[in-house]
Amino acid sequence: MARMEIRGEHHPVKKVFCNDFIFRIPRYQRPYAWTQENAQELLSDLLAFMGDGGGKVADLPPYFLGSIVLAKEDHKPEADVIDGQQRLTTLTILLAVLRDLEPEYGLTEYLYQTGNRAAGTPDQYRVFLRSRDEEFFREHVQATGGLAKLAAITRSLPDAQKRIRENANLFRRELEKLTPERRQRLASYIVQRCYLVVVSTPDEDSAFRIFSVLNDRGLDLSHADILKAEIISRIDDEAAQDAYGAKWEEVEEAIGRDRFKDLFGHLRMIHRRAKLEGTVLAEFREHVVKKVADPQKLVDDVIVAGARAFDQIRRREWAGDADERTQKNIEELLDWLNRLDNVDWVPVAIRILQASADAANVLGALTSLERLAAFLLATRTTVNDRLRRYAAVLDGLDKSPSADGNAGLELSAAEKTAFVAALDGELYLEPKVRVYVLLRLDRALGDASAKYDVETVTVEHVLPQTPRDKSQWLVNFPNLTERAWTHRLGNLLLLPRRKNSEASNWDFEDKKKKYFTSKKGVSTYALTSQVLKESSWTPTVVERRHGELLKVLKELWSLDTLNRPGKAGDSRS
Repeated sequence: MARMEIRGEHHPVKKVFCNDFIFRIPRYQRPYAWTQENAQELLSDLLAFMGDGGGKVADLPPYFLGSIVLAKEDHKPEADVIDGQQRLTTLTILLAVLRDLEPEYGLTEYLYQTGNRAAGTPDQYRVFLRSRDEEFFREHVQATGGLAKLAAITRSLPDAQKRIRENANLFRRELEKLTPERRQRLASYIVQRCYLVVVSTPDEDSAFRIFSVLNDRGLDLSHADILKAEIISRIDDEAAQDAYGAKWEEVEEAIGRDRFKDLFGHLRMIHRRAKLEGTVLAEFREHVVKKVADPQKLVDDVIVAGARAFDQIRRREWAGDADERTQKNIEELLDWLNRLDNVDWVPVAIRILQASADAANVLGALTSLERLAAFLLATRTTVNDRLRRYAAVLDGLDKSPSADGNAGLELSAAEKTAFVAALDGELYLEPKVRVYVLLRLDRALGDASAKYDVETVTVEHVLPQTPRDKSQWLVNFPNLTERAWTHRLGNLLLLPRRKNSEASNWDFEDKKKKYFTSKKGVSTYALTSQVLKESSWTPTVVERRHGELLKVLKELWSLDTLNRPGKAGDSRS
């Protein structure tokens, strides 16, 4: 392996934003991501280090801005920024704001290089962002008068450009509070006493190695950023690199940076089919990149196609061709899956949407997936067993994209029995299970168009958990055996919000009138409306209702199990 030559020197800002450097952000770098909080912290630190006193700027304590890593040949100004684009971009925004507020203070030269014919240098800006943001940054930040245009923008902007605008507006608001003398002193402090360590390596191969090493040591880059650099760089043709870099960025922007990062974990599972043992980056390289040798095919067929399926899943919108009813059923299943307390099912859903464009196949497979996911939730299956089960489903989907013929998606007779037992038990004691199951049940009983806000819905008891002495509850449920119904399906209902806990102990008639109804005197939930129709609440009523509701759930999830005798007061079937 060739020796990696690395040089490091510390420079004040005036020796960084000078003719020795023209900074270019490579296509594989992530978008500008500093938030207003990051920008405010930088400005506050600079003002604190500068202090309120007078004296020479040269005598003020220095401020270390961090390091930047460049791919740069000696004696040439052009430099690809491997690490440090966030700092360089934010400093450019800050200097541009100071230039506009103090136009006579000579700050333009730190933003723009005036060409010299004798020296052979062109007129050009000192920092070039990624191609997607370069023109926007030049027109609205670096160019004189650009910040006024930036402040006037009202249209929606991509995330990177939105953050540029937010941080520029923040700097302007904060700096306008200062006197002109203090702004000028700040400008002098930045260019003279603020330092960057500039680390450079002369070739791109070395730059990629540094890129990966720095990431392993805590560089603020995601595995998606690293993989983009590695995959795009393997494409031979430069024009194709640009095209695929743009394609990558478009889909990342479309689904959002955080979700795009999550996507690689799901794609890893589709190919690895086992619990993560190392890092997503390492396992994606080993089990996906090595498996799909052609980088363009990897981007098109795995990453972009996976992102589009993932986006449909998260938005609960299927992009296939189906009649209105089938489309609605598919999207409702995606909505229910998204209500689960885990995302382990997502790789299977991605694979289903990628595997078939046939609406009937997609509907059948998602129906089985939702039932499987509900079973794993209700039986509180461990994450390891859950992942093993989904891995088996992924194996089956290689053979058949529909639910038919995929044994992994179907529940065995023993699993159906276990599922029914969980639904038949003390459901209330499992908070995440009870909300999902009761919402699912309520939808099956009521209006298919009903909307549920899981943030405010609450599961409540009819027979209270702790009946008061001498209450009607103890008359109707005189012994512990009968009160064993308390946490089971037949004794539960939904309310749109938690009410006074004291009221939960009221006798049945009072609870119906004051606790289980809305201000309009009706309930928005079918489960609750059922209870309001009952004239009394006794073990017989609860047992009947429990059996009816359990039957609905068994039909909903096609839980065909053999009837078996139950105990007294037990409706298990």
